[in-house]
Amino acid sequence: MSDKLRAILVANLGKIFGSIMGLLLGWIFIRYGVLKGLFVVLCVSIGFYLGARLDSPGTSGDFTSRFF
Repeated sequence: MSDKLRAILVANLGKIFGSIMGLLLGWIFIRYGVLKGLFVVLCVSIGFYLGARLDSPGTSGDFTSRFF
């Protein structure tokens, strides 16, 4: 049973992730309003982008130069 479930989850990982993100985004918009929700989404997106840039193996230099 667990192998079948695992295969279904792996095959539909994008749909599951998208559904959870949509649910979370909808909850933020309902709870805090559209503008505050968009601000949160913007902050999370910027944080994700900066974190991905810091983790990329092609960057060089010290920590502060990696930000600026």
